[in-house]
Amino acid sequence: MAFDGTTDQTLSRQARAAELLDAETELRLAYAWRDHRDEAALHRLITAYMRLAISMASKFRRYGAPMNDLIQEASLGLMKAAEKFDPDRGVRFSTYAVWWIKASIQDYVMRNWSMVRTGSTSAQKSLFFNLKRVQAKLEREAQARGETLDQHQLREKVAQEIGVTLAEVAMMEGRLAGSDASLNAQQSGEDEGREWIDILEDESPQADEQVTLAHDRAKVRDWLVQAMAGLNARERHIVTERRLREVPRTLENLGQELGLSKERIRQLEAAAYAKLRKNLQTNAPDVMEYI
Repeated sequence: MAFDGTTDQTLSRQARAAELLDAETELRLAYAWRDHRDEAALHRLITAYMRLAISMASKFRRYGAPMNDLIQEASLGLMKAAEKFDPDRGVRFSTYAVWWIKASIQDYVMRNWSMVRTGSTSAQKSLFFNLKRVQAKLEREAQARGETLDQHQLREKVAQEIGVTLAEVAMMEGRLAGSDASLNAQQSGEDEGREWIDILEDESPQADEQVTLAHDRAKVRDWLVQAMAGLNARERHIVTERRLREVPRTLENLGQELGLSKERIRQLEAAAYAKLRKNLQTNAPDVMEYI
């Protein structure tokens, strides 16, 4: 069923006009789709239960998503249910489809609630859709007993009720408390007001830090060049190929090139490092501050 350019009122009218399937017809269509991939049977099954999908989608309008998008997600859940439905289990398709429709809508709502990922685990999903309802229920019960719950007590009871941790409750409260705001929004209504991004601290190195860093890097590079000059040609080649390339060569590969065993290459490499270390400690005693 295509939704482009179709209003939710039109979809609702089309769904209400669809046939109502009895259990026998529903079972026959489900078998035809599962066993013979009969697309006509699938279309008839999906169309008959679009009213169920639309009804469930309407319950999530309070989250601010467009109704057409909610119906689209509900229909995707309905199609997933049809794909996975096993008529041999003896349950009605509508009963099975409810879970898939609800899961599809909930995933969509959570994905689009905020630019920051709201959550993906079952506990986070349960919190997202039940937090306010459970809080209201617990507060009503407390008032009926003549009690007043502070914020910490309320969070503890919510965590127990939903089966999540206290930290997860606090985190979800924070996510649901505020909406996304652009850093390019002005701090005041004035045309010349500063944007919020203007007050963020620049964490990149300042000019003096950049000069110092460049100087230190040059000093370390000079020390390393001098230390490398103290190695023979074979040792310099091994160090260069093993440590100074973006993709280091293996001991075996170098051994094949130089006509040596892997163990011999390893020994030469270790000896070269020892020479480098000794040279640096002798000629550049402050090197460990930089390396």
